[in-house]
Amino acid sequence: MSLLLNIDTASEKAHVSIAREGLILQTLWSDSQKEHASFLQTAILELTQTTGIKLSEIDAVAVTAGPGSYTGLRVGMASAKGLCYALKKPLVTISTLEVLAGSAIDLFPALSNAALLCPMIDARRMEIFTAVYDTHLKKCIEPCAMLLDEHSFEKELRVNKIFFFGSGSDKWRSVCRHPNAIFESVSILPETMSRLSNNRYFQKQFTELAYSEPLYLKEHQTVIKK
Repeated sequence: MSLLLNIDTASEKAHVSIAREGLILQTLWSDSQKEHASFLQTAILELTQTTGIKLSEIDAVAVTAGPGSYTGLRVGMASAKGLCYALKKPLVTISTLEVLAGSAIDLFPALSNAALLCPMIDARRMEIFTAVYDTHLKKCIEPCAMLLDEHSFEKELRVNKIFFFGSGSDKWRSVCRHPNAIFESVSILPETMSRLSNNRYFQKQFTELAYSEPLYLKEHQTVIKK
């Protein structure tokens, strides 16, 4: 049996959930990105009260590690690490882009028609955070910060259909005219995060608290142009 607390404050919408065996018991949402910090602790307390589950009963805490909102990532990671330290529980970190790609698969089961998945998180102007996955969530292009232009993904689109989605995909839609590009609206599903975090928990894919940091990309990786 597993009982996990899942935290996502990386993007416009934040959520916190408690899941047993990867199945959500309850989820709370925040639609205001500026209020993620004040929402998080109150939501965790409300979850414990409404489910009757004590934080000491949680087996692990999972958090989206980025990329995403700088402040949101700091809030989520700090809270997750603090809980793990206080409760002596393991920490599970998951790429925001991977959760977004997994959500696309769960929303659109017929994605086998698209060879590759490309989640896009809005950064600024024509810049995005992105990666490319296959339909088994194996990385084909590592997470990166990218400045979009008409030549972006030129090589990949030449030989693959690619499914583009996420808050940054509208920027790409405005310049991309390739017939192999497919666009849909996708946001992170709590159900997807709970399933992925549960898999990592049973595989003991934990992150050392002392070395766990948000994946900002723009601070630690030079912006690339494809």
